[in-house]
Amino acid sequence: MLDNTLPLLSQGYAWLPDLSRRRGPGAVRTRLLGKPAIALRGPAAVGFFYDEDHVRRRTALPEPVLATLFGKGAVHTLDGAEHRQRKALFVTVLKDTEGVAGLARHVAEEWERSCKEWADRPQVTLFDEVSVLITRAVCAWAGVPVPEHPDDEARRTAQDLVAMVDGFATAGPRHWKARRARQRQEARLARLIEDLRSTGGEASDGTGEPPSVVAAVAFHRDADGELLDPRTAAVELLNILRPTVAVTWFTVFGAHALHRHPALRKRLAAQDEGYARAFAHEVRRFYPFAPFVAGLAPADIEWHGEPIAEGSMVLLDLYGQNHDPELWDAPYTFDPERFDGREPGRDELVPQGGGEASQGHRCPGEDVTLAVLSTLLPRLARLDYDVPEQDLRIPLNRVPTRPRSGFVITRVNEREEREKSVQR
Repeated sequence: MLDNTLPLLSQGYAWLPDLSRRRGPGAVRTRLLGKPAIALRGPAAVGFFYDEDHVRRRTALPEPVLATLFGKGAVHTLDGAEHRQRKALFVTVLKDTEGVAGLARHVAEEWERSCKEWADRPQVTLFDEVSVLITRAVCAWAGVPVPEHPDDEARRTAQDLVAMVDGFATAGPRHWKARRARQRQEARLARLIEDLRSTGGEASDGTGEPPSVVAAVAFHRDADGELLDPRTAAVELLNILRPTVAVTWFTVFGAHALHRHPALRKRLAAQDEGYARAFAHEVRRFYPFAPFVAGLAPADIEWHGEPIAEGSMVLLDLYGQNHDPELWDAPYTFDPERFDGREPGRDELVPQGGGEASQGHRCPGEDVTLAVLSTLLPRLARLDYDVPEQDLRIPLNRVPTRPRSGFVITRVNEREEREKSVQR
């Protein structure tokens, strides 16, 4: 069987769904990175994939992904008791309702501040500016200092966090930019962790309030009872900051959806929290982010009669499942109504993985993603702006993808200001 690594790199998101269509229903066998691989999809496959008896993560992630996206020694590389103990840190920080609400409030404040700045500019590239405002918000929420003046510091941090996501799935200049960005931010945050520990600070200040996010990471003890070394602590702190800033991709996809479907703007702009959440779910389902997740078979196993040899790669087709006609009516139609009044099944909608977040490998930041999107998308729908002629195509051969132009807007709030002037 021919190795499909090069076709994957050239076709991106389309590679695995196209392979599945050509091979027919059921599991798809192929080779990647010189290893035999089998690709699965569907809710039952999600349960199979996230069972540690079937798929392991340790040594499964290639070094280029660790050196850019996740970081070496990250929670994503652990299994069993080690994984559960490290994962508890993220679950505690990211699943706390008030903590998530606090982050959403920071995001809302930064949005309002940014919109005032945008009104004075001839044009704004939404991708770049949203990444900066989310960076400001998540750093303030987490207790990570980013000097407000000069503002370039927040922008440089945002650029680094974006680069880590943007360069993990390519072998070109984007990849090397991502490596350098991670090295800079790991070194900076490791110094922050060391400084916090050296001051004799505790994970709690004695007031009964939960510790800051940076303190929770700094004073987390692993399964062996030891504090994380400063570099690994920096890696895990970045695994809170980076995925939050990655919500930039979904926010700009939301802008793209509103541009393509302007009739949806009025209801999203209204104070309808349920519809805002439904819209956020549909953005995450419809638009591409992660094409698949992968692990290794720890022993000879079997999936619905299909033998899987020890050491084989097991792929869970996220993009294919989110567009599977057996799961979704009209899967290539953007329709938030499909989630209006209902939450998707745990293993049905899987843009950020499946399974149980508290124990398994599902992203514990999914609630953060939904909270940030439910905060930003209605405000985006209420914002007055023009969309000039530009290249808004979303190439499926680029991972992660986004509108080519970054989504440029002009004349921000001009109509609103004119209306206020007339009223005065």
